[in-house]
Amino acid sequence: MELRFSTWQEVDAYLQDSKTIIQPIGSTEQHGPNGLIGTDALCPESLAVALGEKTGALVAPTIAVGMAQHHLGFAGSVTLRPSTLIAVIQDTVNSLIRHGFERFYFLNGHGGNVATVNAAFAEIYAQSSMAMTAADRSQVRCKLVNWWQAEGVMALSEELFGEAEGSHATCGEVSLTQYVYPHSIKSAEMDPPIAPTGPFYDAADYRRRFPDGRIGSNPSLASPEAGEKLFKKALAGLEKDYRAFSA
Repeated sequence: MELRFSTWQEVDAYLQDSKTIIQPIGSTEQHGPNGLIGTDALCPESLAVALGEKTGALVAPTIAVGMAQHHLGFAGSVTLRPSTLIAVIQDTVNSLIRHGFERFYFLNGHGGNVATVNAAFAEIYAQSSMAMTAADRSQVRCKLVNWWQAEGVMALSEELFGEAEGSHATCGEVSLTQYVYPHSIKSAEMDPPIAPTGPFYDAADYRRRFPDGRIGSNPSLASPEAGEKLFKKALAGLEKDYRAFSA
C-alpha cells in the first residue's frame, strides 16, 4: 500500500491496525559511467514497495534528494544541505505523527545520508523530551536501515563480484537497478577496470580523485540476473527486520 496512491480514508483505516510506515530515502547523484543518477533512490523505493506488498505496510513517498554535496562535480547531481535534509525529515515525521503514526522505518539507499538522518532522529527525540508533555509522542521510534546491509546482502555481493564491488557506483546497486528497470540499462567502458579508492572532501576534490565517479568498483560486471538475486536476498532480510521493528 503506497501513501501516494491512497485516499485519506484508507490511511485512517490503516491506522486502526498499524502505526508503522516505511519511508524510503535516497539521493540524486552520479553513479559512474553506467549507473543511473537515481540509483540511490530507486533501490530503496523498489524494495520498500515490495516490502509493503509482503507485509501490508504503508509506504511513504521517497525522499529522493539527499546529502550529496561531494557529487556536485558531475552533471545532474543534486544535493540538500545537511540542515535542509534534517528539516525535511523532521517535517515529514512530525506531519505523520500528527495523524497517529508512531514507528518510522527509514529504508536508505545512500551512505552519505546516514549521519544526517541520525541527526534528524536526535532532533525528533529531543522535541519529545523537551515538550511540556510527551504523552502524544512517547511511543515515537525511528529506525534507519541501509538496504545493502540487510541480512546476507553483503556476503552475496562478495560472492558475485569480489573486490570489484567497490564502495560507490557498486556492482550490486547497478545490478539491482538493471533488474528493476531493465529498459534503462546502460553500458560503458571502465578505465581502469577497477576504480581507485581513498578519501575525499568537497566536490572538486572528489572529481579530481575519481574522474569517472566510481570508487573501487567495476560496475561493467553488473547484470539483471545478479540484481534479481540481490533484490530477493535484501527483501527477505528487510522483511524479517521490519516485522521485528513494527511489532
